[in-house]
Parts: sequence; structure tokens; C-alpha cells
Amino acid sequence: MKSEMVVEGEKFSSKNRVRADRTDELYADIPEGETLMKIEGLTVIYRSDDKETLAVDNLNLEVKKGELISIVGPSGCGKSTILRCIAGLLQPTRGTITIGDKPCTTAGSDRGMVFQDFALFPWRSVRSNIEFGLEVAGVPKEERHARSEKYLKAMGLQDFADARIHELSGGMKQRVGIARAMIMHPAVILMDEPFGALDAQTRNILQESLVNVLKNSHRTIVFVTHSVDEALFLSDRVIILSKRPATIFKIIDVPGERPRDRASPEFTTLRRDILDYLESQNVMFESEKK
Repeated sequence: MKSEMVVEGEKFSSKNRVRADRTDELYADIPEGETLMKIEGLTVIYRSDDKETLAVDNLNLEVKKGELISIVGPSGCGKSTILRCIAGLLQPTRGTITIGDKPCTTAGSDRGMVFQDFALFPWRSVRSNIEFGLEVAGVPKEERHARSEKYLKAMGLQDFADARIHELSGGMKQRVGIARAMIMHPAVILMDEPFGALDAQTRNILQESLVNVLKNSHRTIVFVTHSVDEALFLSDRVIILSKRPATIFKIIDVPGERPRDRASPEFTTLRRDILDYLESQNVMFESEKK
């Protein structure tokens, strides 16, 4: 009889334990391109005193292993609510979310999070911020250092390994946040508008950096954004939500390999089509039409 794999921190010796910094190994038997995560009948109702607000209504979605999907939709439609449910930070009113056969009922190390506001430790160096999760998991110092070196280089931070967080620009801080999530090898990485607070040039640079990291890591990523351009540049599929209560209005398969040419006729046409879908839901992205 096959023993069930469990996640542990410092207890590395048992063959039936998976280290908390390698939870992607829990799903090693799921091939790339097959369904890794399922959202079934997700419904979220917020209650305040005698008022109820239906935020998400019977949402169903499957996410394949190794793909990056973006979720776009109007402000306040429920994008971040869905992400919080996946993260286990918010319990749905109805419905289930599973990764493999494991329910996402609480927060877990098989899901990593990248926040818009960086959420870094200002008293730690860049390297020690990136290594924080490994340190908590009890990973030996030598291994922590070797793995942080890899992600420092991948995110272009190798010259700032010993810098303090207050010495970094906003774009560099977000590079640290991405590296900190990636280094833990979670099964799914959740990104909640990670580039939303950055200027356009820095945003484009970080999008390209993320694409370069994805070439070698094959991570499964759920990415929330307001930018159709960003969603098309990064994603394998774009999930378009309706206005609140959130349902899936349309799913777009993005053709072509990354990196993509933003100026190509195909990219421009698809971008225009998605904006038309959004406008049909009374979602206006005037700045992106220009």
C-alpha cells in the first residue's frame, strides 16, 4: 500500500515526507499540461450586518501544470477574492478548490504568494529576504545560499545580494518578492497585481524578467492583472471575468511562444478583441485603447 506523502519542515529523513520548500514534489506524478488545480462551483458571499454581497458566483476553472493563466476583469469584480480562496486565506461560501487531490481549505506551503506591496522585511538583506522561507523550513545554510544564488542571478539581483530593502527601487523590491516565492518551489504561485504599482518601463522590464525565469522553472502561476497587454504578453490563457458577481465570461488561449511581440498584428488584434469583450460587460479600459 502506497504511503501518503506529507509536508514537513526540518524532518527530512523519511521517504514519505516532502520538505516544505519542495511541495511541487507532491504532484510529481501529474504530467506537464495535465490538470493540476480545479476550482469547482466557487461561490463567495460577503455578509455585513443584514447585507449580503455576492462576489463570486459558481465559478469553475481548471489550471494545467506548468501554465501561466491571467485573470482580468473590472475593478471590484472578485479577482483578488478568487486568489485569496486559492491561497486558503478566505473560505468560500460554497464550492471547492483542490490541487491534485488535496483541498485548499487553509494556507499551505504548496502555494506561494507575490503581493503588490512587496511585503518584504526591511531589516533583512536582499539575500536573507529571498532565503526566509528556506530558513523557516530548516534548509541547511549551504543549500539556502546555493539556491538563493540561482534566483539572485535569474532576477538580476546578484550585485545587490547584501543590500538593505530601503536601498532598492520599487522594481527591484518586486524582483526580491518574486525570487522569494520561486525559491520555495511551491506547486502553484499566486501573483496579485505584482507590477501594478510600478511605472510602465519598469513594469515591462519585470514582465520580461518573469518570462526568462519561466523558461527554466516551468512554474504553475495564477496571475491577477488589470492590464490586457500584460496578460497577453505573459499568459498561456487569459481568463476574462464578468462584472460582479464574478463568473467566467470568456477564456482566451494565447497563441505563440514567449516572449511575444507586443507590436505584432496578431497580438494587437487579440488585445482589441479582449477589450471588446470587456467593454460588452461595461468595462472601459480607455487608457489601453490609445
